[in-house]
Amino acid sequence: MATPTVLYRRATFVTHLPVDYLYTPAHCWLARAEPAAAGRWRVGYTKFALRMLGEVVDVQWDCAPGQAVQPGDLLGTIEGFKALSDIYCAGRGRFAGGNPVLAESLAAVNEQPYDAGWLYEFTGEPPAGALDVQGYRDLLDTTIDHILARQQSAESPE
Repeated sequence: MATPTVLYRRATFVTHLPVDYLYTPAHCWLARAEPAAAGRWRVGYTKFALRMLGEVVDVQWDCAPGQAVQPGDLLGTIEGFKALSDIYCAGRGRFAGGNPVLAESLAAVNEQPYDAGWLYEFTGEPPAGALDVQGYRDLLDTTIDHILARQQSAESPE
């Protein structure tokens, strides 16, 4: 059964956001892992984060499965055509490991970011500041408006 989504569109950016997911201000999503294991969460990057990163070409993990983690802990790195970025933990608990599919192919991250393209799992709790889909839409509005304003400012003659 497909996850219900809501269409988000602003300027030239368009995506379908899963309604039942949680989101972080760092543009990660969190979803309960299936089968519904008590306290197990899957985490991935939103389409917006991936657009800023570019096509993903490498993912490396520095954190061992079973290691205690909290929001903001460094888990590894992700490399895209546009940038290299650290992957930070989005919750509190224990790191359960990276998506095993990514060892064979990173295509799922780019093609199915809200499904098969998840990055890692942890057992525990989502962060206290996690946003629902409406809160994340509001964050995207603010973020995209800020980017557009900076672009206009850079383009306008002084």
